[in-house]
Amino acid sequence: MKLVRTLRWGLDGIYKAASVLAALCLIVILLLIVIQMLARWTGEVFPGAAEYAGYAMAAASFLAFASALNKGIHIRVSILHQIVGQTTQRLLEIWCFALGTATMWYFVYYAYRFVYWSWKFNDISQGQDKTPLWIPQSLMFIGAVILAAALTDRLLQLLFAGKTEQAHQLKEVATGE
Repeated sequence: MKLVRTLRWGLDGIYKAASVLAALCLIVILLLIVIQMLARWTGEVFPGAAEYAGYAMAAASFLAFASALNKGIHIRVSILHQIVGQTTQRLLEIWCFALGTATMWYFVYYAYRFVYWSWKFNDISQGQDKTPLWIPQSLMFIGAVILAAALTDRLLQLLFAGKTEQAHQLKEVATGE
């Protein structure tokens, strides 16, 4: 039991750290916009600002996905979930989490290859910034790995514990509590 608690604590810490990194990426986007505005007002040019903001947005998205899933605040269509019985709900959730987990690990595999080959061939962005693409791609890859781990975590919870923490949160949202 202590191992399970330690593992749960570690995973929750990883999800929280990823959400903090996502928030920092959003702050970077804000700073890039402000710096670009200042550059325009002073007649200067800030090459690559739009590319850097795009990289930060992709990183913020992928890093935030696992935390959103862990807290149950991701977008979920629950109409069907509310009208079927508990056994069907459980089977639907197992199917959805299994499909999501498999899809995400498939994505992780190809994201790794994408980052590796960008690094291997020293692929650089085609914008003015000439950034090695493996750097922003790595943040997306890290976020994808964390999301795949979160989906696997939820699937295992559903299979072995019978339900996830999200079931309680979903009930609260559905009843307006």
